[in-house]
Amino acid sequence: MELASVSTGVRSLFAMLTPNESSFQKVEDVPHYVDQATPFFIGLMVLELVVALLKREASLGSIKDGLTSISAGMVSRLPMLFMRGCELTTYIYVWDQYRLVELPWDSSWTWWLTFLGVDFCYYWVHRFAHEVSFIWAAHQVHHSSEYYNLTTALRQSLTQQFTSWIFYLPLALVAPPSLFATHIQLNLLYQFWIHTELIRDLGPLEWIFNTPKHHRVHHGRNLYCIDKNYGGILIIWDRLFGTFAPEGDKVVYGLVFPIRSFEILRIQLHYYRYLWKKSKTFKTISDKVSTFLKGPSWRPGKPRLGDHANNPKITGKEVPFNTSWTMHLRVYVSIHFLLVVKLYDELFGNMMMLSQLTVLGMTCYVLLTLTSMGYIMDQRPAAAVMEMLRCVIMVMLQRYGYMKPLLPWLAVPTEAFVSLSLLYWALQTVSPLLSIQKKAV
Repeated sequence: MELASVSTGVRSLFAMLTPNESSFQKVEDVPHYVDQATPFFIGLMVLELVVALLKREASLGSIKDGLTSISAGMVSRLPMLFMRGCELTTYIYVWDQYRLVELPWDSSWTWWLTFLGVDFCYYWVHRFAHEVSFIWAAHQVHHSSEYYNLTTALRQSLTQQFTSWIFYLPLALVAPPSLFATHIQLNLLYQFWIHTELIRDLGPLEWIFNTPKHHRVHHGRNLYCIDKNYGGILIIWDRLFGTFAPEGDKVVYGLVFPIRSFEILRIQLHYYRYLWKKSKTFKTISDKVSTFLKGPSWRPGKPRLGDHANNPKITGKEVPFNTSWTMHLRVYVSIHFLLVVKLYDELFGNMMMLSQLTVLGMTCYVLLTLTSMGYIMDQRPAAAVMEMLRCVIMVMLQRYGYMKPLLPWLAVPTEAFVSLSLLYWALQTVSPLLSIQKKAV
């Protein structure tokens, strides 16, 4: 990578790009800052792990939790294979049809106005995501990890993008789409590095900016943490609107009622099922509708946001959910995860050259793989059958050239590994059936 692109990539993570270098006339000219930041995501995650090991202070997380967070990030981007992002598409439509003024795209004033506008709108996106249950059903994915590290930043929702676009539409009346496309990316990138326990305090910067210290509070399930510190880049919105809380007692991370699973589709969708079941317990139409439109803790007779009377008491000694698994399964899952990440990367890189049917098929395979890995990590009874079927599909993908090894010289070992994987899970599937048959005899 050239030195200039490295500098741009690093500074984009901290929203430190200047108006001159990040103002563009057309949306098509705006760089894909998020995609370009992938190497820096990986580098910072490795650096965090090394520093945490050396300091022996912060929780390192777990392999299962880290893989689940990265899986959620992968799943959240799959709709982009079939359509442009909802936020940008609707923004451009409102700008084209209803804009009140046409501010110059190459003005520093317009750039800073858009910066503040995007961050202000994000505050309300985020706040409503906590205060409206059907939007929380999407956003809870990001809060489902019981650890707090840089992989947690990647734990994103598949469905939140289908509601967040509404909150940016007022800005589309005045700010050019090209600048919105820039700032919506920079706002997201800034929020990556604040997901860490290693940075404790940033002094005077804490008054203005959202920092790891402030965002740790946001991810806590302690009573003083709930529904606090919604800011994206700036924390001033929380100070203005009364949702700020300083870091106090030890923060215990995760959902108030932890999901206790690593299965990715369950993590993404379980809360919708919960809301539906909850609504069915109420008799009136008003209460049923309120289940989806009021706060997650709401029940009839409670305030709009409900209360936290039924929350489990936090002691500070809570242990994150984990299950023991053998070393060979850790290696197995890690290798297969790397293989599907490779396929995922090539799918996004070549999607314009592939047919829609091929893209759909490969998308389904990615979802199947991530789900199967979750079944293995959860030690679900159906894991062996699902993984055997997945391995059959993987062999076919290899045969027809849709799946490539991590490195060219690993082609033969990869084929052998996949074949052995299929054999192993076939035996794991058949063995219990043979045992049952012997007992019957």
